[in-house]
Amino acid sequence: MSTTPTIYEWMGGAEAMNRLTDAFYAHALQDEILAPVFAGMDSEHPQHVAVWLSEVFGGPSDYTAHHGGHQHMATKHLGRAITERQRRRWVDLLMDTADEVGLPTDPEFRGVFAYYIEWGTRMALIYSGPNPPPVDAAKIPVWSWGQTPPWIPNTTQN
Repeated sequence: MSTTPTIYEWMGGAEAMNRLTDAFYAHALQDEILAPVFAGMDSEHPQHVAVWLSEVFGGPSDYTAHHGGHQHMATKHLGRAITERQRRRWVDLLMDTADEVGLPTDPEFRGVFAYYIEWGTRMALIYSGPNPPPVDAAKIPVWSWGQTPPWIPNTTQN
């Protein structure tokens, strides 16, 4: 049995995820680049994204169980015509919000977090474009520590 926490556990679980998405979307609605993308956003959108990100980072599989899984998420982006400028602003604002809400700042966590956010937003760009790939019922990708597990000091040594 592994004692290495999941990314989701490392970042603080559901409470941290909700803190992140609530603050992020409050900022996004005030942002001149992102506000048009989220105008008319459902009031539950931040919570749905928190559930998605939780599953991506090794938390409960609630997005798959209750929100339609990867296929649902991909179809939400079809025809949205997201621009690279909007994608990049989304990434920058989310990273700034991660600092603001106190997510871990260790390089291992931030490396994995940024890796998924880059990948995920680039997939959203592809799905929102003029020639999206077929949306299938693929499983939600789950990100883990990869090559660099978190540094956990050994407290048993003197």
